[in-house]
Amino acid sequence: MGGVPSTPRGGNLRQEDAEYLIGEFVGNRAYPVSSDFWQKLLDLPLTVQWPHDRILHACELFAQNNHHTRHLGKVLIHLVLCLQDSMSSSIASSASYKKAVNATYISSVFLKYIIENSKSEKFEDLCLSFDEDTKIHATSPMDQSIDSFFMRGVLSYIGASDVSPHSCLLHHELLNLMFVAMSTQLRSGPSPGMKDVHPFIDAAMIQESTVVAAVVRRLLLNFIVRPRVPFNGSNYPVFPEGSQPGVLQRVSSAAANFVLLPYYTFNYLVSSSGEGLRSPLADKSLLLLLILIHYRKCIIEDESITNTNVEAIGGNSYMKETYFCENPYCKALNSVRDVEFDRVDIEGNAQNGPVVRLPFASLFDTLGLCLDGESAVLLLYSLVHGNSDFLEYVLVRTDLDTLLMPILETLYNASKRTPNQIYMLLIVLLILSQDSSFNASIHKLILQSVSWYQERLLHKISLGSLMVVILIRTVKYNLSKLRDVYLHTNCLAILANMAPHVHKLSAYASQRLVSLFDMLSRKYIKLTDIMDDSVLKIAPDQFEGNITKEDMSPELHIYTDFLRIVLEIFNAILTYALPRNPEVVYAIMHRQEVFQPFKNHPRFNELIENIYTVLDFFNSRMDMQQMEGEWSVDKVLQVIITNCRSWRGEGMKMFNQLRFTYEQESHPEEFFIPYVWRLVVFDSTSVIGMQRHR
Repeated sequence: MGGVPSTPRGGNLRQEDAEYLIGEFVGNRAYPVSSDFWQKLLDLPLTVQWPHDRILHACELFAQNNHHTRHLGKVLIHLVLCLQDSMSSSIASSASYKKAVNATYISSVFLKYIIENSKSEKFEDLCLSFDEDTKIHATSPMDQSIDSFFMRGVLSYIGASDVSPHSCLLHHELLNLMFVAMSTQLRSGPSPGMKDVHPFIDAAMIQESTVVAAVVRRLLLNFIVRPRVPFNGSNYPVFPEGSQPGVLQRVSSAAANFVLLPYYTFNYLVSSSGEGLRSPLADKSLLLLLILIHYRKCIIEDESITNTNVEAIGGNSYMKETYFCENPYCKALNSVRDVEFDRVDIEGNAQNGPVVRLPFASLFDTLGLCLDGESAVLLLYSLVHGNSDFLEYVLVRTDLDTLLMPILETLYNASKRTPNQIYMLLIVLLILSQDSSFNASIHKLILQSVSWYQERLLHKISLGSLMVVILIRTVKYNLSKLRDVYLHTNCLAILANMAPHVHKLSAYASQRLVSLFDMLSRKYIKLTDIMDDSVLKIAPDQFEGNITKEDMSPELHIYTDFLRIVLEIFNAILTYALPRNPEVVYAIMHRQEVFQPFKNHPRFNELIENIYTVLDFFNSRMDMQQMEGEWSVDKVLQVIITNCRSWRGEGMKMFNQLRFTYEQESHPEEFFIPYVWRLVVFDSTSVIGMQRHR
């Protein structure tokens, strides 16, 4: 490859010149970084087409020769220099822009191949240290590596350069290159370890705070603005009029095709992804941000223990504690502030370093439009969990349906979504439900209709009532399909947080709440019956101590807890909000037989007592009514409404309100790093598929 007799000539480069230059780049001759060879290589026209087998052969040759030529590091250096040239003038010249695009294409292809096929866990075959040949001027100091120089240059460009019709292609390809550079994480396990080496993303973590803040701001702005990147080459000044992208773009697409294939064995692919408002640049900006904020660099693993510790852990020979460096991108995201509100720090918690300022209103609206995609859900979670200012902004919005309706619709279509997406949305709702003003305001917002709800017509239902309906539906879906205790617990926790603040819960939501108790009680009774049969078959001398039936069934314990939480929910509504919820009283009275089996149950009787206090009160009022003809739903409900006004809660036992809060796991990186890369790989293969069929 590249073995053509001619050498590049001045003027317009021809196809044979391009063949020669690419051949020399992948060959065994080392060109100094100061050679004019690099200018000629990066001036290549994008009009030459190569088949996939030649591209693969070129990558193989390059990997073999890079130890000697160190051409990977040199092309990365020239990429940074091209980016610096582009930023040095107010209007980037077509020449510097074209070279930057070409350098990005070339770097992506060959870097990706070397990372994928590296035989070294530390990626020494990248050859990214400066030497006398690669030091060309003061911007490439000898005391840093090429990966650090490269990451500073690319991140500085991304953070400092506006996205315009002229530059959007370069921004798009730089984001692709960032994915390639940081994909060394796919060669490690799900838990970061001391021996893991990720040269590029580690270099990104040590950049100056001003660079970090600018990158976070730019990536979020790209997500908000959602700029369009036209893929027709004739729309860009770098391409000659009427021409289509050629050799380098074909190399990039083809390399992405075969280089990503081995990653499939890591099971990092997912089955679905939200479309959102399709903007490749916005989608890739968000994915890069997620990679950056969720990365953790392991710095210490403490495995020292004492003899006492050995005994405490049941004979294990060691205990391991992992410590991580602070992530500057996560810190920058958590400190993002609203451009419309300059908050005065009254607690002395002044922000160290630059503060990222963004329009929260636009961010809120964009999230509402894009929550059918998993990456947007992850961003929303990261913001409401880590950024107190954004969480406060969300809680004071009067149009919470902008955010909640897409969440509830996604939960409604849980069977078409991934379990991880469902989990993250439930955690978001749990965080929001920790605020009493949120729980109160969602019942004041009335929805005229809910077009996506198919089981029945929901007309003029409150957002809070719809939320109750969807959460109960999610519980029932989980019971039949996923059977995940964590998901169940989150749904019930949200309902418990909402319960004391319920206001005018709809008839349908009230019925579904009683139906939830009925469903869980049936499952509990069935498990109890099975356990009774098992106990009868066990000889008395086989019991140890005071073991009970419940001790023998973890599943029975789980359903006992679930039933208690649901009864706590009823108690909270009846104790704190009964006069405002006649439909709940009606639903309990209509199905009062479902509570009978638990009236004298030792595990539930104290929670059932309040329900029967309410039943006794309203049943007696019903008996006192002189009615002509049959009782109708409207007549019963009217009696309940009338007597709600005279309800004083006499005889009710007061229980402490259940309040569930969300706490992140001690090692969240074990979940988030594989999850984010799963989304990145799926996004990359989706783009490849679109290019293939265009």
